[in-house]
Amino acid sequence: MNEHLTHRPHPVPSEPAEQAGHPGHPTMERHCDVAVIGGSAAGLAAALQLARQRRGVVVVDDGTPRNAPAAHMHGYLGHEGAAPGELTGIGRAEVRAYGAEVLPGRVVGVSRRDDGRFRLDLTGGHTLVARRVLAATGLSDELPPIDGLAAGWGRGVIHCPFCHGFEVRDRRLVQIVTSPLGLHPTPLFRHLADRLTVVLHDPAGVDEGAVAALAASGVTVERGEVSRVRTGPDGEVSGVELGDGRVLEADAVVVGSRFRARADALAGVGLTTSPHPTGGGDVLAVDARGETAVPGIYAAGNVTDPSLQVLPSAAQGSQVGAMIAFSLAEEDLRDAVRRSGEEADWDHRYAGPDRAWSGNPNGTLVHEATALPPGRALDVGTGEGADALWLAEHGWQVTATDISGNALARVRAEAEHRGLAVTLVRGDANDPAPFGTETFDLVSLQYGSFKRTPDQRGLRSLLAAVAPGGTLLVVHHDLTPLRDPVDVAAQTRMYDPEAFVGVDEIAAALTADPDTWQVETHETRPRPAGAASTHHVSDVVLRATRRKA
Repeated sequence: MNEHLTHRPHPVPSEPAEQAGHPGHPTMERHCDVAVIGGSAAGLAAALQLARQRRGVVVVDDGTPRNAPAAHMHGYLGHEGAAPGELTGIGRAEVRAYGAEVLPGRVVGVSRRDDGRFRLDLTGGHTLVARRVLAATGLSDELPPIDGLAAGWGRGVIHCPFCHGFEVRDRRLVQIVTSPLGLHPTPLFRHLADRLTVVLHDPAGVDEGAVAALAASGVTVERGEVSRVRTGPDGEVSGVELGDGRVLEADAVVVGSRFRARADALAGVGLTTSPHPTGGGDVLAVDARGETAVPGIYAAGNVTDPSLQVLPSAAQGSQVGAMIAFSLAEEDLRDAVRRSGEEADWDHRYAGPDRAWSGNPNGTLVHEATALPPGRALDVGTGEGADALWLAEHGWQVTATDISGNALARVRAEAEHRGLAVTLVRGDANDPAPFGTETFDLVSLQYGSFKRTPDQRGLRSLLAAVAPGGTLLVVHHDLTPLRDPVDVAAQTRMYDPEAFVGVDEIAAALTADPDTWQVETHETRPRPAGAASTHHVSDVVLRATRRKA
């Protein structure tokens, strides 16, 4: 069974071949408690809350945040002036530290299944099934059709005095008014800069009383259309050209946009956007808990409120994440169960009638274990059990663990068919004492890892299971190809290695304790023959011995 899904408590899904240059690989369906659409401040804050509640969380992010054009974000206490990508990077690391996955990809549609759960269709033909969905997709800004506005958006062309106002203080500002709402931020910009000119590009519906008050306060008011925004040799805004040919010198341009909630993917469940009370665009309406009109689908961040900066977006995401956690817990309480999203994911993988993998033992295990004297062996994340059965056939007393009861049922049936004795334990490496109190002469973790936790509970349990003088053998795919970017418009990457404890992290723990461990092998090798799939070509092999007292 030379395939990673069969040898682990949380087997790493096989990387879709469409991403690795192997067309025709089957598409993947994964299951989780909560699917989060959008991986910026609101989505990540919600994911963190939910992951800390031990919920299976998958974030799908297409890398198109509303604030992408901005070099810095402001008003976020503790992160003032940081680049938006810096905060996102920190947030992703924190979310992954609790085992939540962040997948580069795109959700193209959401529908409700007959069992009440939601199906999310992803680019590449993949599917995510979730009990709850959080839309943290944000907004898109539609700028007036004036030449030069879009090119400078988020830099020399701004709209928010809180996001950018301090940076343009005491400079020459030209504000272009294109809607009745256009004058709303003007008093703030007037306070920040004493050289403000307001151009009524489209005065329809504008409050003339407000215009008169501005003029009386010393603000220059121009009436007439703007033809374009001018830039200097360095690409910075230099002025605003009016329709009559005059040029107003400017260091920055202020203009409002119409905002559109990114909610097209939710049309399949009947969700549509609602006009914002200001008339400036549309949003996705939610109740006080962050739930939309469709039970089980929530929303947070700019998609619900265009005024939210990054800090309040994160705060709202955190609050809505907590509400989703309550919703799931209340449902489980009514059903008198303690559901695990991780368990559901892997039970689904082994629910079909056909064998998932080749049935062959891993060639590296065979190579490394043949020379060892048979003793007690622990096969962590056994999957369909090919490795455990091979060890039992060669005189080992084997305990095999897996999070999936369906997987263990297959191992049990095959062991009985062959007349072999294998002790089966259903559980997760992150459970308390997942392998009992006994230790083993061989602990085998083939093609896999387990979800991260900040206290490294699973890693500590794995190492503690090795008896003095015993061997730890870890084999994992070389995941170097996963560092390549993915075109989210065509493909969604269905596995996030950074949410799992990997072979290099295990090796680091061993080398940090040389008094306890002797690392004998830590190298990359060609993958042995016999696997059910062929797109993984190299393995990382780690073999170590626990020193005797």
